[in-house]
Amino acid sequence: MNREEFALEQIFKYNKKKITLDEIRNLYDLRIDQYMELYDIINELMENNKISIIKSSKLNGRTPPLYNRYKINFPEQSFEQYKEELNFKMVPELEITYYLNHIEQYKLDREKILQLNQFLLEKRELLDTMVSLNERSFQIWNYEKEISEKSGKRILKNLGLTLEDLNLYETTEPLAYYSVCYEAPQNIIIVENKDTFFSMRKYLLEGNNKIFGVEIGTIVYGAGKRIWKNFMDFFICAPPYLSAKQNQILYFGDLDYEGIIIYEKFYEMYHMKCKIKIFKEAYLAMLVKREKLPSTKEKQNTSIGTLFLEQFKEAEQNLICQILKQGIYIPQEILNVSDF
Repeated sequence: MNREEFALEQIFKYNKKKITLDEIRNLYDLRIDQYMELYDIINELMENNKISIIKSSKLNGRTPPLYNRYKINFPEQSFEQYKEELNFKMVPELEITYYLNHIEQYKLDREKILQLNQFLLEKRELLDTMVSLNERSFQIWNYEKEISEKSGKRILKNLGLTLEDLNLYETTEPLAYYSVCYEAPQNIIIVENKDTFFSMRKYLLEGNNKIFGVEIGTIVYGAGKRIWKNFMDFFICAPPYLSAKQNQILYFGDLDYEGIIIYEKFYEMYHMKCKIKIFKEAYLAMLVKREKLPSTKEKQNTSIGTLFLEQFKEAEQNLICQILKQGIYIPQEILNVSDF
């Protein structure tokens, strides 16, 4: 391949539809003082319909003049080879309809799709063992972030594959917990805030096993809304005595809109896997200690459901609703070791 052919091939390999005069000069390895050679090359490319002028780019002011930018006229390609590849070489699990209708996109994604196809053809048995998202990603593409990046998610979606199809789990921050009981059944408190978690742990470390009259086996740090995702780790990594279905989960958070929403969504996500209810005794203790209360944080979502309130008596419900409507709240930190 001579220099001209090589340069022309590079033009068509461009990932953009337009090319500048300087970019063409560099592809043909021309010096600035070789202007007439560049002029001849540009005219030859235009005569052969390889490029077209972009009039809005204006002339370069030299003699003879050339336009500063050009449109690349890519040759028409036959897509039959790609359609045959999709129709006859892909495993049945891969939904090919999207790419049959978007061959240009298939050309861009082809290398990664073929790697996935090869994995399903030759290493399918690896799917029998559940591994983490990054580990599965590395098995398939030799790049641990492929599935978590936008391009990887898009390719899987286009192929009709879910994370469940790849038998993987998403990792979360490990749950911080402290146990005084290593048998099931037991009561497990999930505590929204760190200070209350530390206070309750300290209380149990001192040899106590009841909080507000309820025998407690384990306390878990929920970390606010992070419990929604992090609790998935509970069913994967927690020891059997802790993840046993007969255990009772007691949720305890701030008495405000956000704290209630955290509980209600947590319940909706996990109540089919374990027994969940509020730690009612702790909330009642908060109500007893209420005096001058802080204002609710601005812009809180106030769209709570009934899951939380329906666990209280009517008078208690009315009191909680009154507090919320006044724009105040009761933080967990109103309680300390001396209250437990």
